[in-house]
Amino acid sequence: MKMNARPLPVEPGPGQESVWDYPRPPRVENSTRHLQVWFNGVLIAETRRAKRVLETSHPPAWYIPPEDVRREYLHENQEGSWCEWKGLTHYCDVEVNGVRAGSAAWFYQQPTRMYEELQSYIAFYPQKMEACYVDGERVTPQAGSFYGGWVTKDVVGPFKGEPGTGAW
Repeated sequence: MKMNARPLPVEPGPGQESVWDYPRPPRVENSTRHLQVWFNGVLIAETRRAKRVLETSHPPAWYIPPEDVRREYLHENQEGSWCEWKGLTHYCDVEVNGVRAGSAAWFYQQPTRMYEELQSYIAFYPQKMEACYVDGERVTPQAGSFYGGWVTKDVVGPFKGEPGTGAW
């Protein structure tokens, strides 16, 4: 595969989605799926009112309403980044009983107009959490330290962040 060539997508099976069918710019969808986020033995987020962001080549990133997150475990830090679509990202450390995961969650305080519905919703990097679940299925983190997608059996790739995908 050429570094800049679009990869050959995996053919989705019954009940699966290909991330290569997701749009660019990303689309936001409401979801009633049951999400859980665990860290250091504590359930820090649980919802059936999430929003999932779907972007070409990425597994879904899940955003949880702030009222469904145990905010006492989140500590906003000084880090930030810029998303070309959603705007300025704010990061939070997650700390439970003295164990800390730096910049393990993020949110948009003032997202761009197109993504206003994400305002203050919180997303978690599954690779920095003890475990994240979608409808009881433990997710696999999207490869790469920058990406926050949640890979489940109902999504197929290949996914951005995997070896050899740096130029897509």
